[in-house]
Amino acid sequence: QVQLVESGGGLVQAGGSLTLSCAASRSVFRINFMGWYRQAPGKQRELVAVITSGGSTNYADSVKGRFTFSRDNAKNTAYLQMNSLRPEDTAVYYCNADIRTYSYSSYAMNYFGKGTLVTVSS
Repeated sequence: QVQLVESGGGLVQAGGSLTLSCAASRSVFRINFMGWYRQAPGKQRELVAVITSGGSTNYADSVKGRFTFSRDNAKNTAYLQMNSLRPEDTAVYYCNADIRTYSYSSYAMNYFGKGTLVTVSS
């Protein structure tokens, strides 16, 4: 069973930066698309950014120009660099990935991590 493990959350002042990481818990054949979602208190989970296996990215308008999504395919790890953080960025951030575990099977499953809390103080 594959798990996604997020790290890097914490408390930061407005205008500060944090880098979140997301890693697969075991070696897999291929990670297809990946995404970061967030859920603020009392709100629905929203998509923040996505990245394809080739590295193409897309961002929510609210984070464009401030967040950068990257990945290291050799390490099965993804990163979300968050700059110029605002109090409204406060949320639990979840990593999402479409993973093909074995080379002999084309089947891929979609996984979510358990989340990491980002708190931005004003």
